[in-house]
Amino acid sequence: MNKLLFITVLVALLAHNAESFRVSRQAEDTEGTMAKFTDSVKAYYSGAVNTASEYLEKIKGLKLEEKAKNLYTETTNVVTTYAGIMQDQIYHSMYKN
Repeated sequence: MNKLLFITVLVALLAHNAESFRVSRQAEDTEGTMAKFTDSVKAYYSGAVNTASEYLEKIKGLKLEEKAKNLYTETTNVVTTYAGIMQDQIYHSMYKN
């Protein structure tokens, strides 16, 4: 009889421990799922930010801003020169004849 009582108590304790373990494990899974979702959203966001930063660095590496300034300066110099030549031609055609 004592053996039967001991085995019954032992099985009850094991069942109780297994039941409490299962409940806490389900709660961990719920938190784990939310944490995984949050982590994946953060990872996608940081990946997008890093990609955009890399593109900006590549654009700065090409020095497009400096090239645009140089192109503007050269174009204004050429236009100013040819406008001066045109002005001289018009002046000489009107007043020299």
